[in-house]
Amino acid sequence: MRKKTIAGNWKMYTDIHESADLVKALKEKVQNAHSALEVVLCPPFTSLVVVGSLIKSTRLKLGAQNMYHEDEGAYTGEVSAKMLTSTGCQYVILGHSERRQYFHEMNDLINLKVKKALAIGLTPIVCVGERLDEREKGVTERVVSAQVKGVLRDLRGSEIEKLIIAYEPVWAIGTGRNATPEQAEEVHQLIRKLVGQLSSWAVAERLIIQYGGSVKPENAEDLLCQPNIDGALVGGASLKADSFGAIIRAAEANLAS
Repeated sequence: MRKKTIAGNWKMYTDIHESADLVKALKEKVQNAHSALEVVLCPPFTSLVVVGSLIKSTRLKLGAQNMYHEDEGAYTGEVSAKMLTSTGCQYVILGHSERRQYFHEMNDLINLKVKKALAIGLTPIVCVGERLDEREKGVTERVVSAQVKGVLRDLRGSEIEKLIIAYEPVWAIGTGRNATPEQAEEVHQLIRKLVGQLSSWAVAERLIIQYGGSVKPENAEDLLCQPNIDGALVGGASLKADSFGAIIRAAEANLAS
């Protein structure tokens, strides 16, 4: 059975003090979490150290929201994989739709980041997904397939099965529009099939594929019960302990069923 992985992407919210308060409220939500459930917190860079210190000896894991693909150098404003691991990070989000949209990151760059993260022992949460105009044109399969092939280029099966793919339909992020569980499952099936073709079906079967697109307590249970949805990459709902806790409970209920 694949693990359910719930990751909270705090984006550019919470200063150090707000991050600490949120972690303290979340810790009690995962005290007795299911052994097959992984919960990852991805705060802003400035909060990584404080969050990392607060979640030691808990079930919570630490992740970052981005990184650069070089080890070091004159890259003002960038953060390396080594810097992340030194704070206790075990995960890193790569290729988020906001990185693609606002900072013009392309598949080739994301691929380099994925390779560097894997080389240093970080688990990349690699995001793919189509825009609204692409879905309306009926090219979702073509767009998502190109992204998956691009970000996984030249990776061996043993590397692919160590990462997580997060399908995030861009049109359902912060827009109030939601993909139905059936729509989400359809693309998750596509991704798993594609990974099977790129590598092997054994690797595809082990791959964790999250859904990320306005996941909330109200829709989490229906999404997480889909056979190819192995967790969630949660945005706004991860900024409140009660709503994030409800999503965690939905994942646990699915594992127990």
